[in-house]
Amino acid sequence: MHYTTLILGAGAAGLMAAAQAGPGTLLVDHARAPGEKIRISGGGRCNFTNMHCDFGNFLGANPHFHKSALSRYSQWDFLDLVQRHNIPWHEKTLGQLFCDRSARDIVAMLVAETQAAGATLWLQTRLRDLSRTDAGFVASLERDGRSVTVTADNLVVATGGKSIPKMGATGMAYDIARQFNMPVTETRPGLVPLTFPENRFAPLAGVATPVRICHGGASFDEALLFTHRGLSGPAILQISSYWTESESISIDLLPTTALARILRDKRRVEGRRNLTTELTQHLPSRLVEFLGQTLDLKGNLGDLSDARIESLATALGSWTVMPNGSEGYRTAEVTLGGIDTAGLSSASMMSKTVPGLYFIGEAVDVTGWLGGYNFQWAWASGHAAGTAIRTAQARAG
Repeated sequence: MHYTTLILGAGAAGLMAAAQAGPGTLLVDHARAPGEKIRISGGGRCNFTNMHCDFGNFLGANPHFHKSALSRYSQWDFLDLVQRHNIPWHEKTLGQLFCDRSARDIVAMLVAETQAAGATLWLQTRLRDLSRTDAGFVASLERDGRSVTVTADNLVVATGGKSIPKMGATGMAYDIARQFNMPVTETRPGLVPLTFPENRFAPLAGVATPVRICHGGASFDEALLFTHRGLSGPAILQISSYWTESESISIDLLPTTALARILRDKRRVEGRRNLTTELTQHLPSRLVEFLGQTLDLKGNLGDLSDARIESLATALGSWTVMPNGSEGYRTAEVTLGGIDTAGLSSASMMSKTVPGLYFIGEAVDVTGWLGGYNFQWAWASGHAAGTAIRTAQARAG
């Protein structure tokens, strides 16, 4: 069987690429249904993009690579597609857009787009062998217990990264890149909870509080969640993409509270008020009790000197913690690193050294913030590859 384009991976990027590449496209995936990561994302509602998506919301060795694809297919383009399919949506905090009903609406939309474009979808199909000849790419596939050999002029690798292995995530994209002598940058889990030795925060499991978290030049004002194993919540997931082992993280536990001024004012009028009682007006009581193990929180407000007030405000405004690791790919939402963008065209996502070979989505060394940014990269990179293939076909035909 010969196809113009073979796409490996029917996730967000692969479905978008198939919808653009058009007739003569074969899209294959090992799963029983397409878009499984889309289906489970956002609590089943799919945070499909972000109103505030901008170039600065992405990490990678080359901070400029992603600009081309994102500028040519923006959040507004995808939102227009959603609205054309009459999918109801709503905006949540920080510009995050979700489906009103179900993430399945996004999957159904993308499948409908691929069908309308004339692409073919094969599910429960596994890649067993891959090679390249003068005639193009040769893929040995296993489908319905049978071996099927497919040839294609173009190969698009959209198999994702290593995150959430229970859904079948592997390092296949990196293996294919190495097979064709393309560079791969070091990978690690991103948007992932951080762990601490001896279950340090276990007594606080379930406690959440808004914080400002800073590290590696990045700063996020979001919620922090204490867990049995360490720290999670949006603030931690965001900063985890900037954190590496043996580094500490600074957390402002009261980012919107002028604690020093409040304590000085209360000292004048409520001097007999207990310090911990006052702090529980601004922080969860269990957290105040926990902090009392390492900070001097004894006494009444009237007993506090200006120096002690300033010291306490500084301690709570720059609470420093030292993670010993992360929960790994098991719970990571994305994979940092991947196919080195130095080996790819930013305009088409095609390899600079292997004509007809494309890498898109999470497999590439482009990682977005939490909040719909990684889906937007999937849409944009898939669109870039698919339209480049369709344009090349039109010129050749």
